[in-house]
Amino acid sequence: MRLTSYSDYALRMLIYTAVHPDKLVTISEISKSYSISKNHLMKIANQLAMAGVLKSVRGRNGGLRLARPPEQISIGAIVRLTESESPLVECFDPETNTCIITRACGLKYLFAEALQAFYSRLDEATLADLVQRPKSLLMLFAASDQSKGY
Repeated sequence: MRLTSYSDYALRMLIYTAVHPDKLVTISEISKSYSISKNHLMKIANQLAMAGVLKSVRGRNGGLRLARPPEQISIGAIVRLTESESPLVECFDPETNTCIITRACGLKYLFAEALQAFYSRLDEATLADLVQRPKSLLMLFAASDQSKGY
């Protein structure tokens, strides 16, 4: 199983936001900290805001914050949201499947079970589980910013 960069960046954005609970964070801050394109992050932030995971505050002093407590943000739900366009294997999408052995192949069932187990494990975790050491994360963000000259 390999997650798209989109999912990886979404989770990183949520981690960054979670360890800054007392302030609005900007896409520019997150972009600089992780060295990720602002354009990618803007798309992700928009999707997470539309899904009710992030709260977006517009204006000069605007930014992002979590829309609900980290304990209520399921990692499985986030990955499902951000990976919804990516079937694990071709035969999972009947509209685009061209594999000639799909009807008799047992591989799709094995992959379906493995994918279910993967999501079941992610469903057990919340954003709070990922940020149990906020001070350590904040120190790493600060060190990264200093090394980049911010």
